[in-house]
Amino acid sequence: QVQLVESGGGLVQAGDSLRLSCAASGRSFTGYAVGWFRQAPGKEREFVAGIGWDGVATYNADSVKGRFTIARDNAKNTWFLQMKSLEPEDTAVYFCAADSGRIPRRGQYDYRYWGQGTQVTVSS
Repeated sequence: QVQLVESGGGLVQAGDSLRLSCAASGRSFTGYAVGWFRQAPGKEREFVAGIGWDGVATYNADSVKGRFTIARDNAKNTWFLQMKSLEPEDTAVYFCAADSGRIPRRGQYDYRYWGQGTQVTVSS
């Protein structure tokens, strides 16, 4: 059974930072691209960032470019989203996702496995 579990969400003020973590179990995702998505109430699920199989290639959505950084630790089967300069518009449930092939992709349906999500709320 493959499981992805997010952690690190919470309530912060505008301008603060958070680091989200995704811990995978059941299989290794070494050799496969992984990523992060988010979904605000009443909106579609939105791509945030992805990282390639070897941790070299990254791809960020324009809305978070320069503020969010994705990284991974293949030895621990874990990946991260470092968020800084958070804005109220970043408020959403954040989901980690795995296996879009070898390179990061922005399509929700390009990913095979999903976590249950962690809430990030940014107050003004």
